[in-house]
Amino acid sequence: MAHGKKGFVYLIGAGPGDPGLMTIKGRDCLEKADVVLYDYLANDQLLRMAPPGAELIYSGKIGGEHNREQHQINQLMVAKALEGNVVARLKGGDPFVFGRGGEECEALVAAGVPFEVVPGITAGIGATSYAGIPLTHRGVTTSVAFVTGHESPGKLSSEIDWEGLSLGSGTIVFYMGIRNLPQIAENLMAHGRSPQTPVALIRWGTRPEQQVLTGTLSDIAEKAQAVGFKAPAVTVVGEVVQLRDTLRWFDNRPLFGRSVLVTRGADQAGEFAVRLERLGARVLSCPTIEIVPPTDYRELDEAITALDSFHWVVFTSYNAVKYFFDRLHALGRDTRALGGCQVCAVGPKTAAALAPYGIKADLVPADYKAEGVVTAFGELDLSGKWVLFPRGDRAREVIPEELTRMGAQVLTPVAYCNVTPPELPQEALAALEAHRVDCVTFTSSSTVQNLAAILGENRFLRLLEGVTVGSIGPITSKTCRELGLEVHVEPAQYTLDALTEELVKYMNR
Repeated sequence: MAHGKKGFVYLIGAGPGDPGLMTIKGRDCLEKADVVLYDYLANDQLLRMAPPGAELIYSGKIGGEHNREQHQINQLMVAKALEGNVVARLKGGDPFVFGRGGEECEALVAAGVPFEVVPGITAGIGATSYAGIPLTHRGVTTSVAFVTGHESPGKLSSEIDWEGLSLGSGTIVFYMGIRNLPQIAENLMAHGRSPQTPVALIRWGTRPEQQVLTGTLSDIAEKAQAVGFKAPAVTVVGEVVQLRDTLRWFDNRPLFGRSVLVTRGADQAGEFAVRLERLGARVLSCPTIEIVPPTDYRELDEAITALDSFHWVVFTSYNAVKYFFDRLHALGRDTRALGGCQVCAVGPKTAAALAPYGIKADLVPADYKAEGVVTAFGELDLSGKWVLFPRGDRAREVIPEELTRMGAQVLTPVAYCNVTPPELPQEALAALEAHRVDCVTFTSSSTVQNLAAILGENRFLRLLEGVTVGSIGPITSKTCRELGLEVHVEPAQYTLDALTEELVKYMNR
């Protein structure tokens, strides 16, 4: 272990919920961990930053009750460190702001375990920012107080300076105060704060599930009870709450709160997921395709060796480009081998995939599918021309059949294979079973067929009943309908940008 036989503990502030708010230092420390001790406010996505094989121990709440008491967490953390482990204590928000990080450090000091505290963005700052509420604002207030709203009911008297809070003109942020909301409002009003003072409750701040409820000291408790507003939440009291109407930016995005199932392969889903998340969607990654190299490279190798005899090379996907050039380089050749060939790309995304290799497509059809390629070549003389079409193992026969009919000699070596995963990610399957998916997107016929194959057709139709179906184009839509799905969204241009735009329009009607 890097820190000696006693091990080492990092107390890491995981931020208020959005995994993007985790600090770089926090991420770096988490990546060193042998053991991760995490609570229920730490986003599950952060656990993926831990090394493979790291021991993950949940220490948060189950059914609203603490899974472990604080002294038990302290003992476990010390024990794991004394075994020689690097321990990451992952805590929601900031360890030293109502996070009991000080108590944990005291336990480490008493045991002689070295440690480091990595600050995080506390909920009082992160959640209010995502709700469009600045804690201080010129001409409104120049001070802010962070206060616990969760005092023990057994206390004979409150440790909170209610009079000081009430008479001050600053913003007050209460942590963990939903259960005591009526008492908080009553105490502030009883000590001089105006009943008309604006109040905001922010639940699951910075997450796609974020909820904000606004009111005044006089009615916020009643409003919260009426809608069943629950923890975890922070309560913001002060005139700055009124700025939310003007500065709201997060929870008014066009896809905010919508759960979108993305069925693209794991290696390609990232760009699409980021695009949807920027529009406020909660993206559920559900890869139904795994792209793998072919089991036999002989046909592709023979074609690459004979590249100087081809007049055209046709690429119809990013994967075709990637796997073709990977094999070209594996054979000790480079882009110069295509010097005598003209290149066709099925659409702008495929053309963009060629750019890093120094290739500019000579032909990009106006219609981004196989039929569009055929139409584009129909304007050319292909008699006696040799065409190389590196493709996936499940590609349709439209291009080779039609180009052959036009007089071309077409070779179609398999450059990559589509494999169906044995099962779906647990998070995605649970969301489908609980009917928490608003939209599912399909970007190829294979994504539809594979999802149906993994689930079974009857279950597939049952779980997608009432779910908005977005399809990249007519071929994929045809497959959807053949399997019994209604297609709600299909863009005129068969691109992810166009699909995203049409999803926004449809879901905001």
